[in-house]
Amino acid sequence: MADNMYLTADGVQKLEKELAELKGPARAALSKRLKAAIEQGDLSENADYSKAKEDQSFMEGRIQEIEAMLKSYVIIDANGNKRDAVDIGATITIQEGSDDPETYFLVGPAEADPAHGKISFESPIGSALLKHKVGDTVKVAAPGGDILFRILEIK
Repeated sequence: MADNMYLTADGVQKLEKELAELKGPARAALSKRLKAAIEQGDLSENADYSKAKEDQSFMEGRIQEIEAMLKSYVIIDANGNKRDAVDIGATITIQEGSDDPETYFLVGPAEADPAHGKISFESPIGSALLKHKVGDTVKVAAPGGDILFRILEIK
């Protein structure tokens, strides 16, 4: 699984939009910042130049990262149909003990956002849930000790 980048169609669109922004307007703006900093003279003690070069390095790294993701992605099927077992693209409702049920969408690491209900299939909870079925109790190793979740629903 680790060789491919798992993304939703929405995730692909967001990455393509970010890439276009970085390669276009963001690169042009950074180029202007660098030019202005160079025109200030002595580059050895030029904080503006150093910061612009650092930003440029970060931006170029992010461009390479996004391009690599977009070369090897697999679209996550998130069609909302009932599933027999937890898999990437599933929406899972789980419950720990008598706590309120929680619902998560199982995505690839690039789109994980637990605060918004998206967990990575590579996370401790995500990987523990994989291939389990409704009614199963799943043990997840956590820093404070094992946690038991019951799977209530899989879509």
